[in-house]
Amino acid sequence: MDKVLSFHQGQLPLLISMPHAGLALTEAVADGLVAPARSLPDTDWHIPQLYDFARELGASVVAAEYSRFVIDLNRPDDDKPLYVGATTGLYPATLFEGEPLFQEGKAPTAEQRAEYLTHIWRPYHDTIRRELARLRETFGYALLWDAHSIRSQIPHLFEGKLPDFNLGTFNGASCDPKLAERLKVVCAEFPAYSHVLNGRFKGGHITRHYGDPANHIHAVQLELAQRTYMQEVEPFAYREDLAQPTQEVLRRLLETLLAWGRERYPR
Repeated sequence: MDKVLSFHQGQLPLLISMPHAGLALTEAVADGLVAPARSLPDTDWHIPQLYDFARELGASVVAAEYSRFVIDLNRPDDDKPLYVGATTGLYPATLFEGEPLFQEGKAPTAEQRAEYLTHIWRPYHDTIRRELARLRETFGYALLWDAHSIRSQIPHLFEGKLPDFNLGTFNGASCDPKLAERLKVVCAEFPAYSHVLNGRFKGGHITRHYGDPANHIHAVQLELAQRTYMQEVEPFAYREDLAQPTQEVLRRLLETLLAWGRERYPR
């Protein structure tokens, strides 16, 4: 495999994960995709650019290089479904709209997918695990922010229009409930944007698996409606005019996360 992830180590007890930002494809996946999938429409577009201030804050950042069409890094390695109803698995077979992802008979083989698990999925999760362990050892606690985005309207996955900021804490299991409430307060301070806690998106595998408040690891997922910072249809262009005010909210959320950690775990 080529480079499967990028990683920057910061100076604060915060790791930002970007599992669906990748655009790279393996040869087997690229050759097998149906025509509507070749533009990679289900990507969490421009997430590294949107969070380009995170290093300035002092956060660690890990981002995927390979597309979720190869393997979904936010699903468990046993492919157990995370949501009731329509969803996508470890090896996606459909687009978000429910249409087949691969041409008939041209999906990757079981052997190829086993390689993706070994050489793409595992290194990403090894990086998360090691960095969270380092942060907890260094600071006594660790904060994990799983950064996602999605089109605001996908009838196959959810009814109506998605709120702008969708916070997920696995119904309070992945972080201290007081932290989640603090984040909701921040969102409410920006009435131009709608928000919800543990709505349609409660957190995927990364949030659920690594969030462990009893052991001082607090994880939050943000599923951001793409209308807040980009063009939701091809060519999926980044919109600086939309992104700048959205970045103000993101910065406030991350600063609040860090401030809560300092208060909860005074040195």
